[in-house]
Amino acid sequence: MKTVRCAIYTRQSLDEGDQEFKSVDAQRDSIRAYITSQRAMGWVALQPSYDDAGFTGADTNRPGFKRLMADVEAGRVDTIVVHKFDRLSRSLSDFALLTARLEKSGVAMCSVMEGFDTSTSTGRMMVNVVMSFAQFERESIAERTKTKMTAMRARGMWAGGNVPLGYDVVAKRLVVNPDEAERVRAIFRLYLEKGSLLTTVEELNARGWRTKSWTGKKGQQVASYVWSIESLRQLLSRVVYRGLIKAGKKTYPGVHEAIVDEALWDAVQQRKRRMTSSPRIAGRNKYGALLKAILFCGECGSTMNHSVSGAEGRRYQYYDCNASRRFGRNTCPSRPVPVAQIDEFVVEKVRAIGRDPALVRETVKAARAELESRTTELSAEVRRQELDARRVREERTNLVNAVAAGGPGVGTLMIRVAELDDRLGQIEARVRQVQQELAAASTGAVDVEGLTRALAEFDGLWEALFVAERARVLALLIERVTFASDSSVLKITFRTNGLAGLGAA
Repeated sequence: MKTVRCAIYTRQSLDEGDQEFKSVDAQRDSIRAYITSQRAMGWVALQPSYDDAGFTGADTNRPGFKRLMADVEAGRVDTIVVHKFDRLSRSLSDFALLTARLEKSGVAMCSVMEGFDTSTSTGRMMVNVVMSFAQFERESIAERTKTKMTAMRARGMWAGGNVPLGYDVVAKRLVVNPDEAERVRAIFRLYLEKGSLLTTVEELNARGWRTKSWTGKKGQQVASYVWSIESLRQLLSRVVYRGLIKAGKKTYPGVHEAIVDEALWDAVQQRKRRMTSSPRIAGRNKYGALLKAILFCGECGSTMNHSVSGAEGRRYQYYDCNASRRFGRNTCPSRPVPVAQIDEFVVEKVRAIGRDPALVRETVKAARAELESRTTELSAEVRRQELDARRVREERTNLVNAVAAGGPGVGTLMIRVAELDDRLGQIEARVRQVQQELAAASTGAVDVEGLTRALAEFDGLWEALFVAERARVLALLIERVTFASDSSVLKITFRTNGLAGLGAA
């Protein structure tokens, strides 16, 4: 008969009577008696028990509970036995997270008084019911928060988010910051003077001006950063500077003071519309730049975009560093490079490798090193993201419990819960993406024969393809090309898997 190692967990809050230690002793005795009655099933009580006398069940920050979970993760526990399940947690969301965590570790839970055992089908059904209520709780709070925020904005009130440059938040209201407000007006006038987003960004960063830095509701510091085209475009479009509040596609009169007058605002918006409606070169994406998706700047690591300039009959194609385009030429020293020059260089490099077995061996060696480095990097990111998710869940749980308790500040807490839900969704999506990449990298052995054959057959295959097909072949064969314009150093990283797709190209 298999031995079932049973961990005894007890908890009693200070506000649940002044005999809390006797109550913990009573819980322990009751649980031990129950485990003894299940001796025929192989149940054995672990020593010592896990006790939290004088700790609330509103959160999981309890020494006994932490010690219990450490032993669970170490594989020392088969079943957790409690007097009632509210001893583990009074929060549905906490309980749902705990259930998922224990299920992953293969550990069951049992309540002496409630007859609830997750090692049975009925117990597992009850877990699903509890988790459904936890999901309902989360979605209901999110819906109420969204409704309340929309109603606040419709009344012209500030409902949270990134604090705009020019304002401070005082008692949940936007209050003009005189120094920053003057800078906002200067930025609007500078854009009219310069006439373009890029030149304005370059001037702002040359002056050492930065975006807004502010302190969040929980005291966290949101640092300022250099201006980019995106951040400048957003500032010039924020109706908050006209004393308005935006809710969805509608705007409402705000209760805060405007910073930008009507004449300056209208002049900037008109200038932006003229720039947006300016005729652009047609067919920008029809030229089939071969390295469009795989070329990176060797100076700063940013992607390099394909651009076209000039009039009909005298058009020039080039790759340009994305960071330099967004933040100005002082951000990155790289220079634009002609498309034909670098495309031809890469194609000839691939051809040369295919003709030289020694170069093929070096390519395989480099591909293997790249695979090992990538796997290590992805594993570290998964750990960082999971740690971040754990912190977010803990904060969310504490806030949900505070909301359930009611009292002043519930609206602010609900807004923060919705923000945490969004953040958690982003983390979970990123973890799934990284895990997929990690799985692909872990199973992606370097196909020596396949790589050799693909490179050897490259010449014959290349000449038979259209331009768009050639770009696809390079994307199948090459993971990334890094080019440093100052030193003219070019590095090609070949894919370690997916070479089979080359034959089907």
